[in-house]
Amino acid sequence: MKTIPFLRITYLPLLMCALFSVAAVNAAETGAPQNPGQLIDGVARNVLKELDAHRAEMRKDPQKIRKLVDDLLLPHFDTEYAARLVLGKNWRTASEPQRKRFIEAFYQSMLQNYGEALLDFTPDRLTIQPYRGGPEETTATVRTEVRRDNGSRVPVNYSMRKTEAGWKAYDVTIEGISYVKSFRTDFGSEIEQKGLDAVIKRLEAQQTSGKSSKGAGKATS
Repeated sequence: MKTIPFLRITYLPLLMCALFSVAAVNAAETGAPQNPGQLIDGVARNVLKELDAHRAEMRKDPQKIRKLVDDLLLPHFDTEYAARLVLGKNWRTASEPQRKRFIEAFYQSMLQNYGEALLDFTPDRLTIQPYRGGPEETTATVRTEVRRDNGSRVPVNYSMRKTEAGWKAYDVTIEGISYVKSFRTDFGSEIEQKGLDAVIKRLEAQQTSGKSSKGAGKATS
């Protein structure tokens, strides 16, 4: 299976924006409910505004970019649903403690690997296509394009679902490649060989050591 080329620097901001940027302007602030396209547009503007104001200090202290993601973006990303899809059949056999540990470890791993890539993301890279869905929809795909350094355009589609807490993102497809399916393949192979506990411990150890992942979910360029 073709996997997302995570190590290409031009793709790192795409993945982070896809995973953590579908939050957006609070409906209470705008005075009206927002559709998924408006949510993506609003949060992209808010995040980029914060980055422009604090980019230099965030480069010096990576914890600040992680705090930005935690505070502004994580509440609007469906981490549990994404983790369920990534684990696939292994979710059904996992215990509740294993599920909770995996959700947290997986998110922290993604944040650690790709969080700093947001620092290089600028407004001119992102184009959001008009959203065509209706108000009765419970799932949605928001289509965007992101400009590479060489000027070419990369299609990036966000998969979202309507929850009791509002619209949340759970998957992104970059050039036809779903990150959920890619991770499910990589983690599935590792779990089959070593077991779920071993995978969780590896992710937790990575977080403790502060080193980037060398295992599942990370393909070569």
